[in-house]
Amino acid sequence: MLQLELAGLGSRMAAAIYDLITLVLLLVIVSLAFSLAGGLQVALGGWAGAFLVIVSFVLFWGYFTLFEAFNGGRTPGKWRVGIRVVMDTGHPITLPASFIRNLIRLVDIQPLGTHLVGLLFVFLQPSHKRLGDIVAGTIVVRDRPEDLALAAPLPAPVEQLDAGPPILSDDEFRLLEQFIARLDELAPTVRSRLAYDMGYRFAERFPKRGPADPPAAGDNVTEAALIQLYDAELTRRHARTAARHGTSGVAASGTAERFVALKQQDWERFRHRASLLEKEGLRTLEGEDVVRFAAEYREAAADLARARTYGVDPRVLAYLERIVGAGHNALYGLRGVRRLPLGRLLFHELPAAVYQARWYVLTATLLFLLPGIVGYALVRERPEIAPQILPDVMIARAESGEYERAAGRGYAETPSPYLPFVASSIITNNVQVAFGAFAFGITAGVGTVVVLAFNGLFFGAVLGLFANYRLAGWILTFVAGHGVLELTAIFIAGAGGLLVGRALVAPGDLARRDALVVYGRSAIRLVGAAAGLLVVAGLIEGFLSASAAPAPLKLAVSAASVVVVVMYFAVGRRATLA
Repeated sequence: MLQLELAGLGSRMAAAIYDLITLVLLLVIVSLAFSLAGGLQVALGGWAGAFLVIVSFVLFWGYFTLFEAFNGGRTPGKWRVGIRVVMDTGHPITLPASFIRNLIRLVDIQPLGTHLVGLLFVFLQPSHKRLGDIVAGTIVVRDRPEDLALAAPLPAPVEQLDAGPPILSDDEFRLLEQFIARLDELAPTVRSRLAYDMGYRFAERFPKRGPADPPAAGDNVTEAALIQLYDAELTRRHARTAARHGTSGVAASGTAERFVALKQQDWERFRHRASLLEKEGLRTLEGEDVVRFAAEYREAAADLARARTYGVDPRVLAYLERIVGAGHNALYGLRGVRRLPLGRLLFHELPAAVYQARWYVLTATLLFLLPGIVGYALVRERPEIAPQILPDVMIARAESGEYERAAGRGYAETPSPYLPFVASSIITNNVQVAFGAFAFGITAGVGTVVVLAFNGLFFGAVLGLFANYRLAGWILTFVAGHGVLELTAIFIAGAGGLLVGRALVAPGDLARRDALVVYGRSAIRLVGAAAGLLVVAGLIEGFLSASAAPAPLKLAVSAASVVVVVMYFAVGRRATLA
C-alpha cells in the first residue's frame, strides 16, 4: 500500500491564497480587456456583455474544477506549494469528483466567505479533509515535482562480486517478485500464510546464514529472508546481464546504500516512463509494451517493499513512493479509460439518474410548492406585509405594472440589443442557485430545504403581490415560457442536495463516510442534468420571455416545455430499465 503524505493546514492555506490572487487577477484582466475594447463592444452590442458574464462565470466556477481535473490535481497555487488532490485510493482525481469537491466549497467558505467551516474540518479531521473532500472521496497530499531526482548521491562504485549464476527459474523469480511487490497490499493473515507457503517452497534456496545450513522445508521463514533471496537472485541476474553487455555492475551487499546504487538507473528510467503514461494513459502503448511496463511496475513496487525493509534514506523512500504511485496510476488509473460520449451522457445517463431519484425530485417539488402556496395566500390575505418581505424593486414593478400593460409592454421586457446580456445573466444566476441547492445538502439536508422553501415562499409572495394589482396573468405570461424548465431544474438540483443529506441522516448499511461518496456521485449527475435544463431555460427567458414576443408564442413554448419534461423522465425510465 502506498503511503501518501497528507498536506497540512498551512500549505493548503498558502495554496488557496495564491489561487485567490491568481483568480482575482484573471477576472480583472478580463474586465479590463472588455473595457479597452470599446469599439468591439459597440459592434457586438449586448453580446459583448453576455460574453463577459459567461467568461467570468466559467473562471469563478471552473478555475479549481478544471485545473484539478485536467492538471493532475494541481491548481497553480497547489503546484506552487507542492501539493495536489487525488482520490482516496491514490488514483488521479476524476472530473465528477473535482466538480463535487468544488461545489461543496460553497459551504466550506461559510460563514460569509471566511472559510471557517473548511479550515475547522481540515484542522480537526484525521485525513485533513474539508467537507468537499469528504463528499468527493478525495484527499490533498504533498507532491514532489515531476523531475524529482534521488536525494541521496550515488555511492562510490565498489568491486564487482562473483555472484554466480541464477538459482531460480524465470517462473520462480517472477512468483517471488510478485509476492514481494504485493506485501503491503495483503491483509496480515493472508500475508503471513503466503510468506509461510513461499518459505516452504524456497527453503532449500535460501542463502546460508553463517555456519548454519539453509533452513529446512517447513521452518518458520521470515519475510526478510524471502526478500534476501530475491535480492540475491536479482544481483545474479544483473551481474549476468552486465557481463553479457560488457558493462560494470555494482554488487549489492545488503546495505541500503549499495541497494540504491544498484537500482538507481532502473528507477530513473521507470520514472520517466511512468510520469509520461500517468498523463497519457496506456493507450499510447502496444500490447507487448504494456506487459513490459507492468513488469517494470512490479519490480519497482518490490524495490519499494525492500527499501522499507532495508531502512533506506526517507527521501529515497519518498522518491520511490512517487514513482510507484505514478506507475500505479498509469496501470489502474482513469486517464486512459475511454470517456463517456457526450450524447450518451446527456440523453441516457443523466435522465436515468433523474428518474432513479424521482422520489427525491418529488420531495423537492413539494418543499418548493407548499411554501409557495403559503406565501401567495399570506400576501393575498394581508397585502400590507408585502413591503416588509419583498424587495423594493418588486413593489415598484407591481405598482407600474398597469401602466406597462396598457402601453403594450410585458413584464421585465428588455430592448432587443440587451437580450443576450439578460440571457447570460439569468443562466449564470439560476445555475448558481442549483449549485447552492446541491451543496447545502451537506448540512444533513437542512440547507437544501431552506433554499427550496425560501425560493418557493418568495415566488408565491411575488405572485400574490401581482395578483393584488390584478396583474397575475401579466406576470405569468412572462414566466410561462421558461418557468417549466427552470422550476424542474431547481427541483432536480434540490433532489441532489437531499440525496447528500440522506447519506448523513440515513446511510443504511454503509458508513456515513462511504454513503456520502456514493450518494454524492449520484447527486452530481442530478446537478449536471439541472444545469443543462437551466441553460435552455435561461436562453428562453432571455431571448423570448424578456422580449416583445406575443403571449400565444410564450404559452406555446410553455406547453412544449411540459412535453419535454415528460419525455425527459420517460427517457430516464427507459434507460433505467434497459
